[in-house]
Amino acid sequence: MSYPIRPVAEAEWPAFSYVLDEAFGWTPHPAQSARFKAETEFDRTLAAFDGDVIAGVTSSFSLTMTVPGGRIPVAGVTAVSVLASHRRRGVLTELMRRQLSDVRERGESVATLYASEALIYGRFGYGRAAGELSFRISKPGSAFVRNVPSDPSLRIRVARPAEARAEFESLFERIVPMRPGRYARHADFWNNVLADDEADQQGAGTLRSVIAEDDNGVRGYALFRIKASWDANGVPDGELRLRELEASDPAAYALLWRSLLDRDLVSTVVAQSRPVDDPIVALLADQRQLRPSWSDELWARLVEVDRALTSRAYSAPVDVVLEVEDELCPWNARRWRLSADTSGAECKPVEDEPDVTLPVSALGSAYLGDGLLTTQLDAGLLREHTPGAVRTLSTAMSWSPKPWAGLTF
Repeated sequence: MSYPIRPVAEAEWPAFSYVLDEAFGWTPHPAQSARFKAETEFDRTLAAFDGDVIAGVTSSFSLTMTVPGGRIPVAGVTAVSVLASHRRRGVLTELMRRQLSDVRERGESVATLYASEALIYGRFGYGRAAGELSFRISKPGSAFVRNVPSDPSLRIRVARPAEARAEFESLFERIVPMRPGRYARHADFWNNVLADDEADQQGAGTLRSVIAEDDNGVRGYALFRIKASWDANGVPDGELRLRELEASDPAAYALLWRSLLDRDLVSTVVAQSRPVDDPIVALLADQRQLRPSWSDELWARLVEVDRALTSRAYSAPVDVVLEVEDELCPWNARRWRLSADTSGAECKPVEDEPDVTLPVSALGSAYLGDGLLTTQLDAGLLREHTPGAVRTLSTAMSWSPKPWAGLTF
């Protein structure tokens, strides 16, 4: 069947959001729904119609994202949903195909998303481009290593988050370029970060913050909630749930973590999403006390291979011919010579014999600097025609620090 696809008008928001509700099995609080509506770029929504019924939807945000060596416009894909009554009819495939075409027409060479279900997006050319760690640190095991960086000019200030918003925004703008995957936040995104309705608290109390600063200004901040608790013997057993922690330098970073770990009446600090190379891993004297768990975070899709590959920097020289497989974006499905060194990159179509044949999703997984191309080769997912070509490509595309977006969109 053919399902006409078009953007929805703001007046169609109830029908659009109903599909999300059904697909995700989650009915947001009215305040949360209102914030999501405020974030939505209605000209970037897409809905597939079965008569008067919206059978599936998707949307995207216009983001400016840090990539290795710079920042580029990126489509942040969100709200991908299909009614249970219309699954396995090609609705999602047609929505993805149309969305990728629209992204290309807007001049964005890369699309990114958070995958609610990891099985879905590989077949649409997305690759897992970043991971995240979650921690659960008990106060008794939170001692730091010796020689932790410190600065006597630094101090901690307790602040009400809503009143310190301008300071958070200013600090965040300074650190966005430091790590691939980070993206600029507009006002509606900040409204979500600082939201403090009852539905946002989830039984963990009001949003709180501490700021690390010196006489010249803010150098870091932490946002968190505390779920107060005492055990059967009256011993404090509170849980501090970290919302985010950002710092411009190691001394401010260490001071903020120490402030959280030493919090009175708290026995455990929980951080649900942190970079895989978060410095707290190195700061703790007993790293086992992190009790870390890993998950995928950001996924990336090269919409225009040549523009995407020339829009980032490389860690080492590379000169390879890539035969790219891409069913949804046929303009990518050809051979490209990628030539790059630390001064720049060039990617042009060629007819030469390929050094590597790979799906576009593999390039997406490597794009932000964390792709395991050699692992995919060992798994038989890539075809290497020139020995050593994959290792050379993987080394050139690697980056430090590791990518991480830090805020679900």
